[in-house]
Amino acid sequence: MLVNWSQSEVWVWARYCRSDGARQFTIDGNWPVGILPRPMKTEWNTIKPKTDGFSEVDGLPGVIIEEAPIYTDQRGSLHELWRSDEVPEGYQPLMACSSWSVPGCTRGPHEHEVQDDYFTFAGPSDFQVALWDARPGAAGAKVGWTFVLGASCPGRVFIPHGVIHAYRNVGSEYGQMVMVANVLFAGEGRKHPVDEIRHELKADSPYHFPDFTP
Repeated sequence: MLVNWSQSEVWVWARYCRSDGARQFTIDGNWPVGILPRPMKTEWNTIKPKTDGFSEVDGLPGVIIEEAPIYTDQRGSLHELWRSDEVPEGYQPLMACSSWSVPGCTRGPHEHEVQDDYFTFAGPSDFQVALWDARPGAAGAKVGWTFVLGASCPGRVFIPHGVIHAYRNVGSEYGQMVMVANVLFAGEGRKHPVDEIRHELKADSPYHFPDFTP
């Protein structure tokens, strides 16, 4: 039976082999290479972002959700991505990038050891964001937070390192995310290891995107 066990692009051939429901899996139907436990159940906290101002997420120290300033007139619109007098104290962005995702596309979950991310979701689609706190002493995969930002609720979210994050285009059209970061991708000259732990590529990862939309 072909199973997308981790809800990522990693596919394995799997079969039940133990009475406790754990799965012993094989790659391409060959020899067993490991044991996959039952997926951990996550207790989800649904957040309704404010339509004005900003707020720190309860239970997630350092994670800030705020409105995305958008100014419109007869010509179109202007979106503010970040201001040095409004980002968290000590945060110094070094690079920016933008990604476009097709409807239904999920990016992540992944995390960083040093890098802090500052995302803007302002349309033209909506994105569901999922977060887990993997910092020392935190709940890890047991507790998650999820919310929607984008065309229906333009917003920005600051995510410090150690907070696992993922997002999915839950709208009906291509959607854009703009990110600024305080770490250069692959370091100066693109010659260093990338600061990214990609849980979506781990078949036994306990971090799974929620199966509901707030």
